[in-house]
Amino acid sequence: MKEILATMTSKGQLTVPAEVRRQLGLKQGDRVAFILTEEGEVTLRVPHYADIASLRGAAGTLPQPLSWEEIEQVVAEERAERAGLTAPK
Repeated sequence: MKEILATMTSKGQLTVPAEVRRQLGLKQGDRVAFILTEEGEVTLRVPHYADIASLRGAAGTLPQPLSWEEIEQVVAEERAERAGLTAPK
């Protein structure tokens, strides 16, 4: 195992050392996932998605598609609930 240090700025930012970027295959604009375990360990992972289709089903599915009117109604109800204008479901 190898330990590589990085210093955090006053804004909470870290520069990922070059060796780590190479190991993870990171390039500008890539995202990094921090995985926190119950044991208190932190690991880094680079999420790789082949394309938008690979995310299909990530948010669940509906028994049947909703119309735009139904979607707008759901959004309006959620906004009202979050604003405290209606009782939670």
